[in-house]
Amino acid sequence: MKINPKAAEYAAGLCVCFGLQTMKGAEACRADYSAAGRGAEPMQINRREFLRMSGMGAMTLFLSGCGLSALMGHDESKAAGKIPEKGSISGGKNMKIVVITSSPHPKNESTSCYLADRFTEGAKSAGHEVFTFDAANSETHPCRGCDSCHMDGPCIFKDDIENSLMPKMLEADMLVLVTPLYYYGMSAQLKTIVDRFYSRTGKLNHKKSVLMATAYNSADWTMEALVTHYNTLVRYMDWQDAGQVLAIGCGSRSLVEHSEFGQQAYQIGANL
Repeated sequence: MKINPKAAEYAAGLCVCFGLQTMKGAEACRADYSAAGRGAEPMQINRREFLRMSGMGAMTLFLSGCGLSALMGHDESKAAGKIPEKGSISGGKNMKIVVITSSPHPKNESTSCYLADRFTEGAKSAGHEVFTFDAANSETHPCRGCDSCHMDGPCIFKDDIENSLMPKMLEADMLVLVTPLYYYGMSAQLKTIVDRFYSRTGKLNHKKSVLMATAYNSADWTMEALVTHYNTLVRYMDWQDAGQVLAIGCGSRSLVEHSEFGQQAYQIGANL
């Protein structure tokens, strides 16, 4: 049968993405896709072979847990979506909130930025002021450990962290850390911001905080290392944790948009 180029790319992607050893079929599909893009006639591929490749990829996806939570409604993660009681965090007062996003992907494709947007929508609906800083697309520099700031500023780097983000963080009541999960930790872009907290360690103490993260994997241990790091940061900075949204099994924008996690993010913002 003739295979639609998009279908061929889908089958190839399943094979390559999940490490299947049917690379011959994957490369054949990908070659067909490229040829079709040049206006060439798609290759003929045996229906049984195509279904076998697609079925193996889908089964690998299912067994790996990457898509299982999406099919099952993310039941295993509900405990992470702690929603504060209305007004319990802010005491009924309008707060200044800084949301720090850190995804290198375009905003309209980013899973973690989707959670940030939903949180912001909820927080603004409750009357809070929200400033968003895009760590992935700003001029930032990692801490050099030079100690010129003596933990009380200023930093030697006059970049977007020092000039734009830091003044907002210093006057903020709440900091919201938003990240995709990279190798079971926060993104390098967010870690750069966290390390630069050093220049104002004392002045950034005693704030409220929220953690929101997205991950492709959906195993129950997926977020453990990130949450441990975050909880340690909360303890060291003497912050008050206001909630966490740990969106496991959300490897694409469509998955997170059709999950419960967007509503969790919104409700945390709205209930502050």
